[in-house]
Amino acid sequence: MSGRRRARRFGGWAETAAEIRLRLAGWGILARRLTAGRGTGAGEIDIVARRGDVVAFVEVKFRPSLAEAAAAISSRQQGRIERAARHFLAAHPHLAGLTLRFDAVLVAPWRLPRHLPNAWMSER
Repeated sequence: MSGRRRARRFGGWAETAAEIRLRLAGWGILARRLTAGRGTGAGEIDIVARRGDVVAFVEVKFRPSLAEAAAAISSRQQGRIERAARHFLAAHPHLAGLTLRFDAVLVAPWRLPRHLPNAWMSER
């Protein structure tokens, strides 16, 4: 199996583990693998979740350790996720008045997924 195919398979597994983690904590899942479209300069949002008046745009990272997973979220990637979040909010204006934040769920083998609320703050 190619490296890209293996990464996609593990990524899908990690996103499912992250979704279960979030659901157990009372989050509702609004979207998974959300893309803003080609040519927008926006990236993919792994999970969009809501609990009460909070909407979280969640990046899921799978790495050999939780520390490596946390370090793998680059500032460039954060910017792309923020642009995708703006596109999502433009399509769902009823959510714009809620508290918005950027979270991460870190996944590593043989460890429970770790949810990091406010993993980073938007520049805008």
